[in-house]
Amino acid sequence: MLDATDRRLVAATQSGLPLAPEPYRVLAGRLGLAHAEVIARLRRLADDGAIRRIGAIPNHYALGYTANGMSVWDIEDASIAEIGAKVGALDFVTHCYERPRHLPLWPYNLFAMVHGRTRDEVRVKVVEIAALVGPAARAHEVLFSTRILKKTGLRLAA
Repeated sequence: MLDATDRRLVAATQSGLPLAPEPYRVLAGRLGLAHAEVIARLRRLADDGAIRRIGAIPNHYALGYTANGMSVWDIEDASIAEIGAKVGALDFVTHCYERPRHLPLWPYNLFAMVHGRTRDEVRVKVVEIAALVGPAARAHEVLFSTRILKKTGLRLAA
């Protein structure tokens, strides 16, 4: 359960941490809290599951990665956990997850996001995935994004 101070802390962080060498110290100053209290509260919220993670959300377009392709794979069900772990461990795959098939139109059950500066760069990386997956993949496609639909997580109302 969040108390009023927890809510203020979450509200102060959900748009991003201050770009400072010690962002939690800056937050503490803004909220009138001790630096150690900010750290302790965030740690408790994470331990309790109220905060899933604290991480960077890069804007790939702003960084020049304008060719963003979701590779989708039809993987044998018996192999998907093993294959998914291998694909997800590739340094150029930003996220990888299993999804249900929707037969007969959509046979793909493994999704792996690949970013690149060009579509050809993404396609080369997808070829690397195909080589790793081997015959466990019955088919695959690459779906290139054409615009950014969402770059924020769930927001706590103030």
